[in-house]
Amino acid sequence: MAEPIMTDPTMTRTLRDNIERLSDRAEQQAKDAPLGDRLADAITRFAGSMRFVALHAALFGGWIVWNLGWIPGLEPFDPTFVVLAMEASVEAIFLSTFVLISQNRMAAAADRRGDLDLHISLLAEHELTRLAGMIEQIAEKVGVSSDPEIDEIKRDVSPEQVLDALEQKSTD
Repeated sequence: MAEPIMTDPTMTRTLRDNIERLSDRAEQQAKDAPLGDRLADAITRFAGSMRFVALHAALFGGWIVWNLGWIPGLEPFDPTFVVLAMEASVEAIFLSTFVLISQNRMAAAADRRGDLDLHISLLAEHELTRLAGMIEQIAEKVGVSSDPEIDEIKRDVSPEQVLDALEQKSTD
């Protein structure tokens, strides 16, 4: 059996700390979510489970068997299944709404993670650009010839230019 990730000795302390902080933040955000959002998430989780499928198979199956008149002594109460259809339609409306609420929350969280990823990538790119300049200066001091591409590496990337180029490429 694999060792739990948080006790894996090959994982750095910094990585473990980052995982722990991100996990704590996700738990706190879940606790701080409005009651309606937490309710929608709980309903969506249940509706996406096999217990939900089994419960509906039993309820709808029992309803159908009863109203087909197959159970002796039980008089059908919905012989045309109009009430069953209406109940299923109303349930579908509510379930789809709960799913959309949960998806909207997940999309917002994904957008925040994407923004964080972009910010971290830009910071890392900026730091690497500065390091490339320092390395070139060190190389000059010790008399080592530098890479001819160092000038390109030393230039900061403009995120706006990249986005503009991507947008232009997608419209071509």
